[in-house]
Amino acid sequence: MAFTSLSGSESPESIQTPLLHAVVQGSVGYNGLPIYRSNSGGWRSASFILVMELAERFAYFGIASNLITYLTGPIGQSTATAAENVNAWTGTSFLFPVIGAFVADSFLGRYRTIVVGSLICILGLGLLTLSTAISSFNASNCPSTDISTSCSPSSFQVVFFFFSLYLVAFGQGGYKSCVQAFGADQFDEKDPQERKAKSSFFNWWYFSMCSGILVARLIIVYIQDNLSWTFGFGIPCIVMVIALFIFLLGIKTYRYSAEVEKKNAFQRIGQVFVATIRNWRSSCSAIALEEEACGSPPHHSSEQFKFLDKAQFVPNDSKELEKVCSLSDVEEAKAVLRLVPIWASCLLFGVVDVQFSTLCTKQGATMDRSISPGFDIPPASLQSLMSLSIVSFIAIYDRIIVPIARNVTGEPSGITMLQRIGTGMFFSALSMAIATVVEMKRLEIAREYGLVDEPNVTVPMSIWWLIPQYVAAGVADALTSIGMQEFFYDQVPRELRSVGLSLYISAFGIGSFISSFLISIIGRVTGGEGRDSWFANNLNRAHLDYFYWLLAGLSTVQLIAYLYVAKKYVYKR
Repeated sequence: MAFTSLSGSESPESIQTPLLHAVVQGSVGYNGLPIYRSNSGGWRSASFILVMELAERFAYFGIASNLITYLTGPIGQSTATAAENVNAWTGTSFLFPVIGAFVADSFLGRYRTIVVGSLICILGLGLLTLSTAISSFNASNCPSTDISTSCSPSSFQVVFFFFSLYLVAFGQGGYKSCVQAFGADQFDEKDPQERKAKSSFFNWWYFSMCSGILVARLIIVYIQDNLSWTFGFGIPCIVMVIALFIFLLGIKTYRYSAEVEKKNAFQRIGQVFVATIRNWRSSCSAIALEEEACGSPPHHSSEQFKFLDKAQFVPNDSKELEKVCSLSDVEEAKAVLRLVPIWASCLLFGVVDVQFSTLCTKQGATMDRSISPGFDIPPASLQSLMSLSIVSFIAIYDRIIVPIARNVTGEPSGITMLQRIGTGMFFSALSMAIATVVEMKRLEIAREYGLVDEPNVTVPMSIWWLIPQYVAAGVADALTSIGMQEFFYDQVPRELRSVGLSLYISAFGIGSFISSFLISIIGRVTGGEGRDSWFANNLNRAHLDYFYWLLAGLSTVQLIAYLYVAKKYVYKR
């Protein structure tokens, strides 16, 4: 549309007006009407979402970081059982986003799914606070004076606690699957400036997430250990309520995905796989002839998974040749299928990651945690070192490493997404190797001071020995986790970006379940018949060092497998 002056010639202002008020293609406003670039999206909208993410991570990790301490304390579970339960809950928390992504991309949309998931999460946090308040009231009437071995809660209290806990996980599944994709949707890929800002958004996203986690691990964990579990679980609930209110303030500025397809992406891709199975015995000659007749050039990415091309046509014995699925549908299915090997080769990264909130926390509880006379650092607060190292490394990576790498490689992001993920996997394996050496040293000191059979006596070894393994794990997270987020968002069809990010999240969920499975099996094999298992309640007789060595070895094998599949991966155009 042209804007003309009264004299009939175009003024500079009129030339710029269409650019300032250009309609953002593929997006609409909250009222379903076309939305303009000048008054929507960008950092204006992303800021609301970043605050929401910071608060939500504060709430989630306010529960998750110290959960093993609550289970082995007021709930009265053994170390192995508590670790299995934490891993199972964490795994479930990371798998529910797959369901949330399906609901968002097929039915509700990302915004509505975020709101509904947040409300469920708030309800779960409220019930969790109530359950701890009931347990605390009963514990206050208990004759035992040892907090860590207080009266066991009733079966109803335990069931109520776990019901509330898994309700938080369920609500988090709706929120977590969509909020990052919704934030990235606020930047238009077709605009050069916004496309550049979107790349920075993923770094600032992780910065906000880690800031929330850091505050939770420093403040909430201290409140839980030294003041009250009820307050420690209640504060995250209040913060989530405030976060949802802030998120709703941006409703008129958000960009919402326009629904241009009659058939959603799940249906299109599902139809490709169904048609491929139906046409499995058909030859590809008809496909080749049809492509030659149409004069369509071969796609480089189409060389992978050629068998899916059969979905484009009916079987050879049919009387007429007609397309069942379009070429774009087949390419979408191939794009999703190409992600599976990368996803599978990242699972052990999640196994290593979950150890720092479970076994490493129990490991730190046996060590000298004194900072000053009368003040001991809570063992779970040491996880804040991961958050600090992530935040610090992101700044170094974004401001120093990327510009240097960009000059060397010519890549706009310095290194590719897959290279970033692989580098983080190396640091993940390194963190487990360091953890092994530190645990071997701790066991040696325990034997030297005759503390093998004194599990309640502090081992005279400073908890600061754990710093290197937490820092290495933080660097690994900053590289691999952010790389996976960007990769799984970028390499899926636009309509499936919530699913793409849920694949990233689910890798940590499956990793948590694998960790739980390993602890259960190894505990049974190494324990029993009077023997102490690797995960004995008395960590001075346990062998966490063996388990850490196992994870370091498996991580190395995973890295080799990842390099193989990453080398063969073809990026989506």
